[in-house]
Amino acid sequence: MKVAVVGATGMVGEVMLKVLSERNFPISELLLVASERSVGKKLTYKEKEYTVIGLADAVAAKADIAIFSAGGDTSLEWAPKFAAMGTTVIDNSSAWRMDPTKKLIVPEINANELTSEDKIIANPNCSTIQLVMALAPLHKKYQMKRVVISTYQSVSGTGVKAVRQLENEIAGIKGEMVYPYPIGRNALPHCDVFLENGYTKEEMKLAREPQKILDDKTFSVSATAVRIPTSGGHSEAVNVEFHNDFKLNDVRKVLNDTEGVTVQDNPDTNTYPMPIYAHDKDEVFVGRIRRDETQPNTMNMWIVSDNLRKGAATNAVQIAEYLVKNNLV
Repeated sequence: MKVAVVGATGMVGEVMLKVLSERNFPISELLLVASERSVGKKLTYKEKEYTVIGLADAVAAKADIAIFSAGGDTSLEWAPKFAAMGTTVIDNSSAWRMDPTKKLIVPEINANELTSEDKIIANPNCSTIQLVMALAPLHKKYQMKRVVISTYQSVSGTGVKAVRQLENEIAGIKGEMVYPYPIGRNALPHCDVFLENGYTKEEMKLAREPQKILDDKTFSVSATAVRIPTSGGHSEAVNVEFHNDFKLNDVRKVLNDTEGVTVQDNPDTNTYPMPIYAHDKDEVFVGRIRRDETQPNTMNMWIVSDNLRKGAATNAVQIAEYLVKNNLV
């Protein structure tokens, strides 16, 4: 495969290259692509040095697959140009996710929807991916009615400048502020921009994307997204009401039997998911599984995953793997 990584110099781009290498993705020619200010930079992949090229040169190179992690505006402008050259684009931004003509894919759940006609494929929001990985098998068995989610999202979800802000605050250094307030020793109920309905864009992604991925609007999702001073890994407190009742041991078994999900749930030994343990791993970890005693057919759980890996890079690479395996590129 001739593969282009667009946004190769960014935080997710770096992880993308790491995941491609770890999973031995079949690359015959690699194009590392970034904005004009990064053109000419040198990056290393599998001990070989590459020179970063610009978007126009990358389009002309006619890659088989282009994995984008360069922001929504870049994707809106350039993904169609790549697609017009026959390149299949896997886009990590929010640009195409809710476009009814584009598919929103978590490979373990709905990769079978993909065809060779899909030239722009959307990678879901990081918080959405870990949420649906846990919800999809439970929805299939018990049929969800309503989901209430509160997220605890790391600064790495904002990008390298946000990580630097937190590091500066910990070190007592005055530096660039990415957030409107300090993030160290703080929690900001403010992920992405506020919308007219009072929710943030991140919260509405969590409300809408699961319905599209599961191709089902019979359940609803209400979200509150919070930024916390962790450097990596997103956590979610999730309350799910089902139409059908369940047994907790059956819930644990369903989750344990789900590819890509690991159950860590033993209060007696203080075993539960935490971002520090999810770091650099591809699994979605689920714990604190318990019945909501205030109403029937309802449970609580705690979901943690590395937002830069399964929440972004790994999911995109898994999509690419599916395309190659099924001769769709």
